[in-house]
Amino acid sequence: MLASSGRVVGRSWCLRPQRGAIRCNAPLVRQEACLAPRFRTSVLHALADERQEEEDKSEKDTYTDEVGMDEEDLFSHRIGVDPEGHSARPADAILELSVTDDSSALNMRKTKIVCTIGPGTCTRERLFELADAGMNVARLNMSHGDHDSHREVVDLIKEYNALGRSNVAIMLDTKGPEVRSGDLQAPIDMKPGETYTFTITEGANGTDGRISVNYDGFISDVGVDDILLVDGGLISFQVQKKTDTDVVVEVIDPGMMASRRHLNVRGKSANLPAITDRDWLDLEFGVEVSVDFYALSFVRDAKVIYDLKKWLSARRAKIGVIAKIEAAESIENLEDILDAIDGAMVARGDLGAELPFEKVPYWQSQIIQGCRRRGKPVIVATNMLESMIEHPTPTRAEVSDISIAVREGADGIMLSGETAYGKFPYKAVAVMDAVSRRTEKSMRSYAGSRRFGSAEAPPIDWIIPQGRREGKQTNPYLSEMFAFHATTMANTVRTSLVVFTRKGNMPALLSHYRPDYPIFAFTENLTIQCRLAVYHGITSIKMEFADNADETFERAIAELKRREYVKDGEFVAIVQSGRRPIWRSASTHTIQVREVLGPSITDSIEEDDSIVDVQRYLEKN
Repeated sequence: MLASSGRVVGRSWCLRPQRGAIRCNAPLVRQEACLAPRFRTSVLHALADERQEEEDKSEKDTYTDEVGMDEEDLFSHRIGVDPEGHSARPADAILELSVTDDSSALNMRKTKIVCTIGPGTCTRERLFELADAGMNVARLNMSHGDHDSHREVVDLIKEYNALGRSNVAIMLDTKGPEVRSGDLQAPIDMKPGETYTFTITEGANGTDGRISVNYDGFISDVGVDDILLVDGGLISFQVQKKTDTDVVVEVIDPGMMASRRHLNVRGKSANLPAITDRDWLDLEFGVEVSVDFYALSFVRDAKVIYDLKKWLSARRAKIGVIAKIEAAESIENLEDILDAIDGAMVARGDLGAELPFEKVPYWQSQIIQGCRRRGKPVIVATNMLESMIEHPTPTRAEVSDISIAVREGADGIMLSGETAYGKFPYKAVAVMDAVSRRTEKSMRSYAGSRRFGSAEAPPIDWIIPQGRREGKQTNPYLSEMFAFHATTMANTVRTSLVVFTRKGNMPALLSHYRPDYPIFAFTENLTIQCRLAVYHGITSIKMEFADNADETFERAIAELKRREYVKDGEFVAIVQSGRRPIWRSASTHTIQVREVLGPSITDSIEEDDSIVDVQRYLEKN
C-alpha cells in the first residue's frame, strides 16, 4: 500500500503514496512501522533531533516575556487567567502545546474535569463561566444543600447545554452511610494524652468530655486498641476501653474538635446499609430531574450496584451508576464491584482513612487499571488542588498528583471544595486544564499498551467482558476489534475520529484505545450525549441524522468546522460500526478517511482520492 520512496520535509516524514494509499504523516514513534528498513534509523534520528530543537525553541519563546514577574503573576500568565481567576485568553492559548502539528483537534484536552457546584459557583453567571472554562461534569454533593437548590443548578446546566456552547453532564453524589459526632456546646481543643468518651447516649454535648455519636452500632464496630479518626485523620484517638454505651479514647494526634465531625475506624467499615433512607430520597430526586450519573458512596460489594440498577430499570431511568471506592470492604470486593458498575471514582479521602495512607497510591492505580481493562470510565477525586481553596497557586505536589492521574489513564479528575466554595474556582479549573494538556502532550511520545499506567502494570489491550469465549465472532467482539483497528488507522493518518451513535457503544470502545486525536461522537439522543461527557477524549455533539449517510456526514463536518475543531485540508476518519447499524447492514463495518474540503464533500467513494480504502489497509497490516 505504501510507496517506499520519500524524503524528510519540515517536521514530518512524507511518503509519496500511490493512488488510494494512506498518507503517512504519523507521530515519531508510530512511523517506524510505516518506513522501509533502509530509511528507518536515519529518518528517526533526523526527526528526533529536529523535534527536540523545535520544542526547546518553543519553551524559550513561551517564557521570554515572563522575566521580572512575581510568582503569582507568573502563574496567572502561564495558565491564562487574570488576577481575579477569570480566563484572560482562549483555552488553546494557555500552553504552547505543539509546534510539530498545528491541528486544533490535537491540542484539545482529553481528560475530563468534574467540578463540585456549591455556594461559590451556583449562580447562572458563575456556573456558565465554569462550564466555559472547561468543566465537563457538574457534581451535586447531596451532603449539602436541599433539593430546591440542586434543582436550580440542574435547570441552569440544562439551559447551558441547550445553547450548544459545550456539553456538561450532571452527577448526583449521594451522602451515603456516615458515622458522625453530635453537636457540641463549644469546640474542644484536644491535647495529646487526654481522654474523652464517645457515647451513643443522647444529649452528650462535650461537657465533662462526653461526645455523642449518631450510630447505635458504633459500640460493636469499635474494638480496644483501634484507631479512631476524625475527618480522615485531622484528629486521631486510640480506643482504651468500651462499655455497652461508651467508648473511652486517648488523644494521639491533637486538634480542634467541632460539631458533626465524620468518624472512621482505620481498617474497618461501619455496618450500615449502603443506601440510607435519605439516599433513596435523593436518588428519587435524581430520577425526577434526569441526572446523568449517580456517584454512590461507600459501596462495599456488587450487590448494592445490581439492586440500584434493578430499581432504576423499574423506573425506566437511564442513569449511569458510578461506585465511589472509599471503604476497606470495597478493596476486598474490588473485582466484583468493577464488573457491576458503569464507572468508578477513586475517593481518596475516606479510602485513606480506612486504609493505611501509604497504600492509597497503589489502590488508585489498581482501580484505574481495572476500569481501563473493562472499558469503563474512572475518576480520581479528593485533595487534587486542596490548597487552591485558599491560595491562588497550587503546590508542586498537587500539580504532580494531577499529572500522575492523567498518566495512569484516568478518564476524569475532580475538584471538590476548590469549586464549591473556594476563592479561585476558575484558576483551579485552568490549572487542571493546563497540567492535563501538557501531560497528554508529553505522552504522545509513547505508543502501545504501556502508554498509560506504570511500568509494572499489565498492558491494556482488549476489554475483558464476563463470559467471552475465545475466537467467538460475536457482534460485541467484532465491534471491539474494529474500534482497535480504527484507532490504529486514525493514529497512523493523524486524524480525528468521527462516529455516529444511538447507544454510545462505539464511542466508548474507541475511547478505551485512547487515540491520539479526539473522538467526535454525533448522536440524536440527549441522554447519550451527556453520558459520553465523562469518557476520555470524546466530544459529544447532538445532531439530528438525515436519511442519507453522505448528507449527515456533510452536516457533521460542517458543524466541526463551525466549532473550529477541524479545518480545510485536514482529515477525519468516519467510523460506521457498533451493535446498532445506522445507514448500513448489520454485517458491514466501515471506516472512511475523508479530507475536509470546501463547500462539498459528498463525492463518491470510487471517485474521491480523499477517501482511503481502509479495508485493503487492514487486510495487509
